[in-house]
Amino acid sequence: MDNQTRTEIEAAVLRRLLAHLDARKDVQNIDLMNLAGFCRNCLSKWYAAEASERGESIDYEQAREIVYGEPYAQWKEKYQTEASAEQLAAFNLNQPEK
Repeated sequence: MDNQTRTEIEAAVLRRLLAHLDARKDVQNIDLMNLAGFCRNCLSKWYAAEASERGESIDYEQAREIVYGEPYAQWKEKYQTEASAEQLAAFNLNQPEK
């Protein structure tokens, strides 16, 4: 596989992942963190970092809007729920030791 095709496939996979996450707004970031070790915010940070490495000026909030499909504050107001005690306990258990 040549590099151009690989890049196109990887870009398509990211678009599918973002569409899937957009369709599953019921899945909270804490759920993603507890199960997979990353969340929408992580994707936003990775997006901004990769853009920066390529000389593009995309800050964290701009990257969040790309990942969430709307400004984060609006998404949070519409879809984010309060984390349960069980979710928080699992999150804290999964944090690396410092």
